[in-house]
Amino acid sequence: MSSTDPPKKDYSLAIVGGGISGLTLAITLLRYDIPITVYEAAPHFGEIGAGVYLGPNAGRAMKLMDPKIHEAFTKTKTGNQWKEKEDSWFTIRVGDERKADKDGYVKEGKKVGDALFDVPMEAGGDRGGVYRAAFLDELVKDVPDSVARFGKRLVDLSNAKDNSGDMVLHFADGTTAQHSAVIGCDGIKSKTRPWLLGKDDPASDAVYSGKYAYRGLIPMEKAVEMLGEEIAANSSIFLGYHGHILTFPVQKGKTMNVVAFNSSKTWDNEKWVVTTSKEEMEADFEGWGPQVQKIVGAMEKPDIWALFMHPPCNTFHKGRLCLLGDAAHATTPHQGAGAGMCIEDSYILANLIKDANNVDDLERAFKAFDYTRRERTQKNVTTSMEAGQLYDMELFGDDLEKIERSFLTRMQWIWQFDIEKQLEEAQKVMRGEIATT
Repeated sequence: MSSTDPPKKDYSLAIVGGGISGLTLAITLLRYDIPITVYEAAPHFGEIGAGVYLGPNAGRAMKLMDPKIHEAFTKTKTGNQWKEKEDSWFTIRVGDERKADKDGYVKEGKKVGDALFDVPMEAGGDRGGVYRAAFLDELVKDVPDSVARFGKRLVDLSNAKDNSGDMVLHFADGTTAQHSAVIGCDGIKSKTRPWLLGKDDPASDAVYSGKYAYRGLIPMEKAVEMLGEEIAANSSIFLGYHGHILTFPVQKGKTMNVVAFNSSKTWDNEKWVVTTSKEEMEADFEGWGPQVQKIVGAMEKPDIWALFMHPPCNTFHKGRLCLLGDAAHATTPHQGAGAGMCIEDSYILANLIKDANNVDDLERAFKAFDYTRRERTQKNVTTSMEAGQLYDMELFGDDLEKIERSFLTRMQWIWQFDIEKQLEEAQKVMRGEIATT
């Protein structure tokens, strides 16, 4: 070791889960020469290919974390295809004919399907939609094989019996692994969360949000033919009663992604993703306008995705275990902010761990992370659920003026966020300069 090399840290870290949280955290920690092992349940890294939106707050965090992470994003992201729409988050339309009067108008001069208003974003912000699987494929290139362990599905945790204070991970294949500390990046169905909170804590498991979604992809050529280029090539939300439809371009504009939401009081199937019939899906959008009928009619192989979320909990850490990303604050997708919050988490925690030289420092890092991140991330969970109600005409009913006012003000706290300032606060907490009790 040359005299310029940093001293090797006196601990080993386990990261449980190789999704967006786990991989962005791993890449950033490797940059700081932190000894890590990533345990992934699947036989290789990769995730189901749903679309994910990353706002300008996530764009800034990725730039700060590692150029490789930001490059993976820019390589795979897609935004609105029209130049005049590039600073629009979504164009808002009414998609439900039941809102229209006898002449088809939903408000003066606006019919079902017409653009009511755009939700603007900051000009020039680094943001866009990514196909989750494509983004992960790029991130994986920067995680060396030597730190990854596949086919390791966590079933339990325990404290080591050798008085080291270490944690032991127990896997479904009967093997175990011992590490100084564990970071749970194992998503909404986390096994680390109930261990940390206690299985009897009502916040230990995700709960049904009252919404479910159909997802589909339509080739852009077909979408343009059906809807016209303005709708097909740029992002829209079609509002309705107890449901809404999102459309936005993915795969560099080659495909239109569709997510069609509806409501139910309960979810009675033990599976969260179930196959349904085309007839059932079409019945859910009976009474909607011609554009929505065309979109739903063009969706193949309809699967229903039940949307679950985590109730707020009172901590993200206990001893040498810390929750991060969806394991800490799984949310509904209605604000397009869940993945961005995970990336912010990874930026903050990696930079705290960078300054941790021993296990006591690690525990202080976990405590500082919890103190600075919990309020913001849990606010996203509650406001995202509200956003779903807004789009489904349940928050302010079908009062389009109130809906517009809410749309135009509800996202700024997410997008216009100073992540570096929050890191400074977290570092002060870790150093004991800010009292947390």
